[in-house]
Amino acid sequence: MSQDERAIRQLIATWLRASRDGDIEQVLALMAPDVLFLVPGQEPMLGRETFADGLRGLLRTQRIEADSEVEEVVVAGDMAYCRTRLSVRIVPAQGGAATQRAGHTLSILRKGADGAWRLTRDANLLMPVETPGV
Repeated sequence: MSQDERAIRQLIATWLRASRDGDIEQVLALMAPDVLFLVPGQEPMLGRETFADGLRGLLRTQRIEADSEVEEVVVAGDMAYCRTRLSVRIVPAQGGAATQRAGHTLSILRKGADGAWRLTRDANLLMPVETPGV
């Protein structure tokens, strides 16, 4: 495994940990300012600050628990793509039923002049997971 692939896998692990811990600034540091997120049924979300606003709102009342299995990382110079299988649980801070979404993601990353990889485009194909007996 190349150093770049290890760095991208570490970025994903850091993202999951920072999301779980509510460390919004750490999550934002992992993405390019012009990041673009694609999710089913919604218009594209453009920009780090737009993402931050949504994350701040969510974390006021809920916490995030996520697991990711990296299935593929391809590096070509200062660009890379990564395909993962992702599962996210959103748990109300005051108790109550959690919601879960799972599926695949396809992310494009760019290596900056500082040598750090950052997320620049992300297609998140997560769908609700049905809870048995509900």
